[in-house]
Amino acid sequence: MDLTLPGKEWLAPGLGCGGGDGPLLNVTVPTFNEQRCLVPNVRRLVAFLDGLAVSYEVVIADNGSTDETLALAGGLSDELKNVRVLHLDERGRGRALKAAWKSSQAHLLTYMDADLSTDLEAFPALLNSLVTDCCDLAIGSRLLQPGLTTRSLKREVISRSYIFLLKRLLNVRFSDAQCGFKAITRAAADELLPLVEDNEWFFDTELLVIAEKLGYRIFDLPVPWVEAPESRVKLFRTAWQDLRGLLRLRRRLAREASFQRPAEPTPSRSKSETGPNLIAS
Repeated sequence: MDLTLPGKEWLAPGLGCGGGDGPLLNVTVPTFNEQRCLVPNVRRLVAFLDGLAVSYEVVIADNGSTDETLALAGGLSDELKNVRVLHLDERGRGRALKAAWKSSQAHLLTYMDADLSTDLEAFPALLNSLVTDCCDLAIGSRLLQPGLTTRSLKREVISRSYIFLLKRLLNVRFSDAQCGFKAITRAAADELLPLVEDNEWFFDTELLVIAEKLGYRIFDLPVPWVEAPESRVKLFRTAWQDLRGLLRLRRRLAREASFQRPAEPTPSRSKSETGPNLIAS
């Protein structure tokens, strides 16, 4: 697997990562009633990560499941040495991600949906964007190259309508807020997570908007993505929650126009015309 990751000694000054003996990489899998796909997909994920030859942990962050998800996660933790389980009684993907990332000692924090809709072969490029380009966040995009995405017309329309509203209301440049395939440096997470108020589906959008407004650099990577037929996302309910979140965040940004980033932004770097979209402030 072609993953050019230097050692921890380089990461500390290059990415502003904290010290400690934790793994290089955290992969959080937020779960809510995922008993149908959890076991085969986590095994597949672990086999893939073993091929990267980096130190890692997989955190199954269960948030309020009512089926056998938690029990199955415990079995995976017993079976696979790099897998641990974090259980929260309350629901909310954002809540699960905050808890998992805050409890991790890893230098690079990532997450992906339990259905593994995004092709895992895109994961090394997501990580390399943080390491070699010294970006702060990296996101998978289903909209930069639509030919890589396979999904229903309903989901396509809702997704494109949402990003259109996001760009019009908040004037952002990243291309896809909702794809469950993201990575962030430890330093950026430590600074940004306390600023994110939402604990549910709008968490992703709020994190990215605040990051861009504060001058953090976002790497926008087109990824192959196939909609899972058993997807548990309630599209219209989620879209309504996201719309309310957009309006709330717009009001908040208007009130708090003096947001200040704790550290100086990394100098911008130009992107290749044929490469992934590097959003630099």
